[in-house]
Amino acid sequence: MIPNLSEFKNGKILLVDKPWGWTSFNIVKKIRSFILNATTINIKKEKLKIGHAGTLDPFATGLLIVLTGKYTKKVNEIQNYKKVYTGIIKLGCETLSFDSETEEYNFSAISHITPQLIKKISKKFLGEIDQYPPYFSALKTKGKRFYEYARKGIKIVRQSRRVKIYKFHILKIGIPYIKFFIECGKGTYIRSIAQDFGKALRSGAYILSLRRERIGNFSMSCSSIELKISKKFPCYLLD
Repeated sequence: MIPNLSEFKNGKILLVDKPWGWTSFNIVKKIRSFILNATTINIKKEKLKIGHAGTLDPFATGLLIVLTGKYTKKVNEIQNYKKVYTGIIKLGCETLSFDSETEEYNFSAISHITPQLIKKISKKFLGEIDQYPPYFSALKTKGKRFYEYARKGIKIVRQSRRVKIYKFHILKIGIPYIKFFIECGKGTYIRSIAQDFGKALRSGAYILSLRRERIGNFSMSCSSIELKISKKFPCYLLD
C-alpha cells in the first residue's frame, strides 16, 4: 500500500532503475505526479518537494535515488558517496558527446592495441586524476549549460577537475569493445574516462553503454515495496 502524502513529506527514499532515453528530471517529474495523484484529491492545492541524488545521462541506465520531502536535505550527503558503474567502451573512433548519443567520427587505428596494453593503461587511471568534463554536460559557464554551447557548435574553455578512481577493472575484451567496472568518487565523468582512455591507447574511444550499479550502500537489490508508477521503469520504496 502506498504511504499517505504526509509520510512522503516527512521523507522517503525511492530507488529507480532508470531506462535508456529518460532524463533524470523527467523521472522525478513522473514520480511527483504519481504520488500526488495517488494521495490527494486536489493536486493543484498540494505540493511535494522531491529531487534526485545524482544525475544519470539519458543514454545511461541503472540506479537513480529519488528523495521526497524532508529527505531532500540528504541530497548532498548521498552525492558524496562512492559510485559503481559498469559499461562498454568502444575503441577506434570518437563522438562529440563522448557517448552513443552523437555520431561517430575521427576514426583511428586499433591494430596496435592488445589486451595486455589495455590492462596496463587501465592502471594509470587509478587514484586521483585530472579530467575535463564533456562539452555535452549540464555544467554551467556564463549562465548557460555546456550542452547549450555544444549543440550550437561553440567550443568553450573547460576547467580540469580532480576526481578519484578507487577501482577500475577490465571485465572483458573483444576489440574494439571493452567491458569495464569502475568505482569512483563524486563528480567523475565516466564519459571523460573513456575519452582519455582512448587517447592513452593512441586511438579514439567513447562510452557505448553505461549502467550505474551502486551509490554508497544503495543498489537495486535493496529494493523493498514496488510502486507501479510506470511500465517503463521499476521504482521501489525503501522501508
